[in-house]
Amino acid sequence: MSKKLNLVHPRDQIITAISRIYNRGMTTTSGGNISIIDDEGNIWVTPSAVDKGSLRASDIICVQKDGTVIGDHKPSSEFPFHKAIYEVRPDIRAVIHAHPPALVSFSIVRQIPNTNIISQAKHICGPIGYAEYALPGSEELGDVIAEEFKNGYKAIIMENHGTVLGGSDLNDAFQRFETLEFCARTILYGSQIGSPKYLADGQIDEFEARLSSTIPEMETTEYPSDEVEKRLEICKIVKRACQQGLMISSYGTVSMRWKDNDFLITPTNVNRWNIEIDDIVQIKGGKREKDKNPSRATWIHQEIYKANPDVNSIIMTQSPYLMAFGVTKTYLNVRTIPESWVFLQDVPSVKFGSHLNSSTNSEIIEKCKTALIIENDSVLITGDKLLQTFDYLEVAEFSAKSIVLGNALGEMVPINDHQVEELREKFLV
Repeated sequence: MSKKLNLVHPRDQIITAISRIYNRGMTTTSGGNISIIDDEGNIWVTPSAVDKGSLRASDIICVQKDGTVIGDHKPSSEFPFHKAIYEVRPDIRAVIHAHPPALVSFSIVRQIPNTNIISQAKHICGPIGYAEYALPGSEELGDVIAEEFKNGYKAIIMENHGTVLGGSDLNDAFQRFETLEFCARTILYGSQIGSPKYLADGQIDEFEARLSSTIPEMETTEYPSDEVEKRLEICKIVKRACQQGLMISSYGTVSMRWKDNDFLITPTNVNRWNIEIDDIVQIKGGKREKDKNPSRATWIHQEIYKANPDVNSIIMTQSPYLMAFGVTKTYLNVRTIPESWVFLQDVPSVKFGSHLNSSTNSEIIEKCKTALIIENDSVLITGDKLLQTFDYLEVAEFSAKSIVLGNALGEMVPINDHQVEELREKFLV
């Protein structure tokens, strides 16, 4: 994915990233800044005091290697620490600084989020550094942050300020940024309904070791029009899920049954925001499309399709309020409003790693009627049409959000048994 991104001019890369960050509510009109250093040593950076909600490529500033500033605005006031990071870490080629609410919450109580809260975050974020407070825009702040990066960190909590992250390119930095903020939100939401449970390093390492794909390749692949239509549908839903905050760049699997038990599925190691039709992987006769790596959850998708002829689409994702239940082992009671119960009825959970263990696949298949939570990993939603499955995901996330927010007011009073029976009779469920 980074190769695709590198074909885009630094100005356009920055505009895409800052737009996503602003539109997802992870920075304010005036807050946050992004930079990229190019192969000539020039630094492209967001401007100072220009609306982040309406930035254009022409607003991006270039600070040349010799210090010459090219552009219509002043560089970001935080440019000194961007420059300092690049000077001490030649492997860092892009930097993101922002004030996302959940990470700011950690910064103002002077804590670092534990990324062992979800399965992939430890490897994406790496160890998290901590920079003590210094005046914004000052050389001192640049020195403090550069010192943390010099210690090998790529992600840092800035005391009473926010966060700063680096990457091998902007795609890498954004994925780290979004994943770290998601960890912080999951911990915060989980703490409102229970006590977050963290994975041990050994659990994560063992999990990663079991994820390698062993699916054999096809020799040739055909792409009839109905297959291409499904690829397009998957891409649209993935991007919509990212825009709605129901999926993050580092995690999310969507599949659609094609013919019999053959299906199409999202790939592994591709930024979900940037997914394209050619990235989708065809699985036919138990074999994968040549030279492509399907999602590491392909095995369980395949087993669900085999066992459930009425299931024609599957979404596995990490949405923040559902994951609050997934990291606290708290039961999600969907007797909140009639729609939630009619669509979902029950949302059981299974232990972390179950979807990769053939001996427990039967438990997942048996329990997953519509929605299932895999602890510290994901929520799994099944349905007929993909849009219907996405709707189920939205309903489940809204139900979880209502419970988390309502917990501050008092204990939930669910729809009672008599009311459930009325719903059952009326909607024939």
